[in-house]
Amino acid sequence: MQRLVFWLVYPFLWVISKFPFWLFYKVSDIIFFIVYYLVGYRRKVVMENLHLALPNRSEKEYKEISKGSFKHMCDMFLEMVKSISIPNKELKRRYTFTNISEIERIRELNKSIILICGHYASYEWVNALQLYGLDYKGYGIYKKVQNPHFDKMAKDIRQRFDGELITSSQATKTIKSNQDKGILGVYAIVADQTPKLGRAKYWSKFMGTTVPIFLGSEKLAKSLDMAVFYLHVEKKARGFYEATFVPITDNAAEEPAFKITNKFLTELESQIKKKPDYYLWTHKRWKHKDAPIPKDAIVFPRN
Repeated sequence: MQRLVFWLVYPFLWVISKFPFWLFYKVSDIIFFIVYYLVGYRRKVVMENLHLALPNRSEKEYKEISKGSFKHMCDMFLEMVKSISIPNKELKRRYTFTNISEIERIRELNKSIILICGHYASYEWVNALQLYGLDYKGYGIYKKVQNPHFDKMAKDIRQRFDGELITSSQATKTIKSNQDKGILGVYAIVADQTPKLGRAKYWSKFMGTTVPIFLGSEKLAKSLDMAVFYLHVEKKARGFYEATFVPITDNAAEEPAFKITNKFLTELESQIKKKPDYYLWTHKRWKHKDAPIPKDAIVFPRN
């Protein structure tokens, strides 16, 4: 059944990926209308998140942000589909980096890099970094899709530009193996995930509310003394993004506990507050806000 669903859907996605951008975004507009107005997908969740994370705004503002975030979400989903066939030159034109020199600087230190991203603007096209001829192997750490056929499609799409996807369960083993072999890599990870409550050992404030915090990126970087950057992505226009590497540390092992995570959260919060439309508000990031904090958990301060 899963194979059948895949082969029914994939040809449709392939055709859409071939559309010129003006028509491509018309399809996104149609999907937005269906998702937002007809289906009402997670509209309640989005409004609850907005009221919690961005208090003291008018209902008109909340509605505008909600609509804007759904429009952006539909664009970003289709932009992943566009990656099936987008030419390298076109991707580089649409997803630019302001300071590639920062990556080259770390290369001189002979270190691998953890590139921390949030569910903000575009994290799907970050694989454009592979098109710049850097002396690094690019990796994306992701959560495996349940349908194996769609999982393979997602991997094939994201690996078109000579990068490689590894599951979160494989990440530590793969990175340690690469380090032992002298293989330098840039490892991109979306780090504002919600840990399962049973594994929620670290808590802190995010957008003003105390919730479980994912600390995997920091722990991994510190254990292997990697360099860490936050990927600051701005949406300049529809289908155009500008990314900047914000240095967090060159020597993760030397940083005090929670400093890396604190810096990441501060950078992400700043972007969300400035232009909230481009955050993925459908994500149930604050679903554990009312859960009791385990006695053995660590609640670390934000600074």
